[in-house]
Amino acid sequence: MSPRHSALATQVGYLARRSVVRTLRQPAQLVPAFIFPLFLLAVNTGGLQRATRIPGFPTHSYITFALAVPFMQGALFSVINAGTDVAHDVETGFLNRLQLTPVRGVALLAGEMAGVVAFGEFTTLFYIAVGLIFGAHVAAGVGGVLVLLVLAALISLGFGSLGVLAALRTGSGEAVQGLFPLFFVLLFLSSLYLPRNLIRADWFHTIANWNPVSYMLEGIRSLLITGWDGTALGRAFAIVVALAVLALGAAALALRSRMGRT
Repeated sequence: MSPRHSALATQVGYLARRSVVRTLRQPAQLVPAFIFPLFLLAVNTGGLQRATRIPGFPTHSYITFALAVPFMQGALFSVINAGTDVAHDVETGFLNRLQLTPVRGVALLAGEMAGVVAFGEFTTLFYIAVGLIFGAHVAAGVGGVLVLLVLAALISLGFGSLGVLAALRTGSGEAVQGLFPLFFVLLFLSSLYLPRNLIRADWFHTIANWNPVSYMLEGIRSLLITGWDGTALGRAFAIVVALAVLALGAAALALRSRMGRT
């Protein structure tokens, strides 16, 4: 490895560690990412178990069906956590001071994203463990868990990049937090509670069909319920990879613009 690449890797490592430690030191960011998705999982499972009796429902275990939801809710917290942290760096002048050091802007972005992905992987393992304890199952087995971790990493990367993009464009933590209701509505207007083929309201069915979150959920559920469904996984990976590439690219351009103005 060349000295330049070695220095960049060192910078990314330090900044990724900073991202993770900063999150761990803020219970207001940490606790909701663990508790809120599991609370909704418990409520939905208790209230909607009878939905499994609907002809065509893909499983008799609603907790297995609903276990995909915490993955997406955890991704929404990636938007807030990553965006709020970067907005704080803008507001406190950290980005200004960064320009007086050898640290490159790409290292800041890569370090922040590495921290977001690491946190996303940890919460994913936590959700899977809790789900298995309470009766969920992973039809694809250990290999499916590994694929879930890859999918969760890409989802965290994509959604986290959207938070960073908002922070760099606005420089405001409040503006980033304002994205949460928007993304939460997007989650609820998907195949959150029922498979798309069982949604009877025409307007809801149409929105769910066009909503990319539906296909992310279906990719996760395919590993939990079916085992291996190439179509569902292909759609999910295509969407999350496109989201990650576009959002990360836009965040990189916003960072360059932000640092060029400071």
